[in-house]
Amino acid sequence: MEKRLVYTGKTKNVFALENGNYLLKFKDDCTGKDGVFDPGENSVGLTIEGVGDVNLRMSVYYFEKLNALGIRTHFISADLNETTMEVLPAKVFGKGLEVICRRKAVGSFFRRYSDYVKEGADLDYYVETTFKNDAKGDPLVTKDGLTELGIMTGEQYDAIKDMTKRITKAVAEDMAKKGLELYDIKFEFGYDADGKVMLIDEIASGNMRVYKDGKYIDPMTLSALFFAAE
Repeated sequence: MEKRLVYTGKTKNVFALENGNYLLKFKDDCTGKDGVFDPGENSVGLTIEGVGDVNLRMSVYYFEKLNALGIRTHFISADLNETTMEVLPAKVFGKGLEVICRRKAVGSFFRRYSDYVKEGADLDYYVETTFKNDAKGDPLVTKDGLTELGIMTGEQYDAIKDMTKRITKAVAEDMAKKGLELYDIKFEFGYDADGKVMLIDEIASGNMRVYKDGKYIDPMTLSALFFAAE
């Protein structure tokens, strides 16, 4: 099937297919700074051989679970040999929006609110949204901001928040079965021609903070532990 490159991203490239769907090609690039991985960073900081493969494999694993739970995603199928995933067409919100769900007060959340919370304190599936804008440091935006700016409707925001909590709970419970603890996770959502929200992009170790026995697990180690527990 013919494919046409339409977008070159930090961690994957996007191709348009003849059938109207899209093909995501996973790369070995990771976000970070000074050669150290950080899922919250805005730019590619390092390349880790094989990370594209494990990110795709973990994404397929979770997308299939979520689809079975009746949670809308863009996932159709994957080719592990080519490190590609075929997905439904979806429009992104604005110029790109990230949704983070936090179960522990760490990272940028703790840096912002350290006057009010202890590091590592439990959070009740706290959801926050940020614009994807490297130059502005991915600024936080509220539901009121998103609706006022015409980026989404209040109903779409509520759907995203509900889906984010449900997905995070499913991932956290699955991780716990493998002896791992999910601290936070980052998602992207889009919408179809009818305005219905769906989970897009990926669900992989590079988009989450996971700990084991109180110690942070880097993405490649996490992927190895994750699949070893299968």
